Amino acid sequence: MSVKIEHCVKVHVPLSNPGRGTAEEHASIHSVSDRLQDAIVLQEVGEFDGDEFGGGECQLFMYGPDANALFEAILPILSSWPALKGGYAVKRFGPPGSRTEKVKFD
Repeated sequence: MSVKIEHCVKVHVPLSNPGRGTAEEHASIHSVSDRLQDAIVLQEVGEFDGDEFGGGECQLFMYGPDANALFEAILPILSSWPALKGGYAVKRFGPPGSRTEKVKFD
């Protein structure tokens, strides 16, 4: 099956220091990443593509054919994650340069 994967959801997780965060933060993020990947696969909305640490945050990258469906699949996990307070997600509706929508987690 070939799925056109152009939409993106990028989650920005704030870290406790301006660098790459602590070992505990890395462990928490990797645990949540596994849950995000499972939800995305279970609901068949795309793929989890990994993370990037630096600049006082971690970015989580997810891709699929529909940014809204992808975001809805992961929202229950993100909403219950205390580490995401002060973070945000960006939904991109198409290839790079397309319209985006920012969702804040207060």
